[in-house]
Amino acid sequence: MLRTVALALLMGVVFTATAHGQVLRIGYVNMKEVLDNAPQVIAGREKLDQEFRPRNDAIENEEIRVSGMEQRLQQGDLTDEARNRLEREIREIRRNINRQKEDLRDELSFRRTEEVQQLEDQINIAVQQIARNHGYDLILSSPVVYADEALDITDLILQQLQLEFEADQLELAQP
Repeated sequence: MLRTVALALLMGVVFTATAHGQVLRIGYVNMKEVLDNAPQVIAGREKLDQEFRPRNDAIENEEIRVSGMEQRLQQGDLTDEARNRLEREIREIRRNINRQKEDLRDELSFRRTEEVQQLEDQINIAVQQIARNHGYDLILSSPVVYADEALDITDLILQQLQLEFEADQLELAQP
């Protein structure tokens, strides 16, 4: 329904513009590429990696520890009581590891979403600047059914975001 309304509006704009003899200039932005390659996104990813690396390392260390315990269990030289105690401990550690992994995934997903939402305004401003500076009447972003490569202005957006990132870095470096 929403796509139908948007398509109808787009067609109305195109017909109105062509009826008045104007050439409608349309651009397309591949948002997946922007969100994969914008320097702000890359810096955000690195920040998140540094933030979550210690917790991930702790989980990996616990997995190594439980793996050693399982190897000890496989040796078969334990008494029944020691074997049962070790099996319980392994199950408890595994549950704890799974819980920690799930918590880490959830928190990381939440933080990634937070980072992207903070960048959305900056990306939209960059798109608007490029549109004004290059005379675009309409900019579409993915996903779209089809966009010719000639309409793709993703590289212009990435260049603008790079300039803004560099300016932000210079501003942060100044005392």
